[in-house]
Amino acid sequence: MLFSRTFSALIFLLACGWAAAGAYEDMVDAVKRDYTQTISALLKRGFDANATDQEGSTLLMLAAKEGSAGAVKQLLAVRVQVNSRNQLGETALMLAALQGHLEIVRQLVIQGAEVNQPGWTPLMYAAVNGHVNISRLLIAYGADVNSVAENGFTALIMAAHEGHAAFVALLLAHGADVNRETATGLTALAAARAKNNKEIVELLLRAGAR
Repeated sequence: MLFSRTFSALIFLLACGWAAAGAYEDMVDAVKRDYTQTISALLKRGFDANATDQEGSTLLMLAAKEGSAGAVKQLLAVRVQVNSRNQLGETALMLAALQGHLEIVRQLVIQGAEVNQPGWTPLMYAAVNGHVNISRLLIAYGADVNSVAENGFTALIMAAHEGHAAFVALLLAHGADVNRETATGLTALAAARAKNNKEIVELLLRAGAR
């Protein structure tokens, strides 16, 4: 009898686990596809809007990365943790900035997403792909153009390294330190010269790079 009860309890717990796993998969699929009706239905059934995957990425991070604006709006409406970080230290705002999703960036900063933080910042992530409009928005919300990552990179060095002249010009116009060095001694000017980017080299020289 005891074995029968224990076995029944085990089956029940396994079934609950499978159901939870299935619901999570359904939610992830809905977020990726921006299926707002499915997201709404799962949230009404009590799905944890702050659930994370094995890397610590939240649904909001996934929505921000995928450009699922409707999903972002729904998740923010239920007051998810907007500044959660995954195991890489990334936030939803950083991922939206990296991918160039301007309106999602706008939604996130309005809802209190941090534009400044220790280490890599949303502005640095925007610099990777040269998203100038996003950088303007982040700066308007107080992003520090001279924030420094653990390895010494700044948004300016990143933009110069990746060859984004318009991004470099914007940062310089907002007081970026033109002679900052990374931990290995790399400057924005050295990065631009290494890529033979004459336009950026000229911008930096005019700004006092040495």
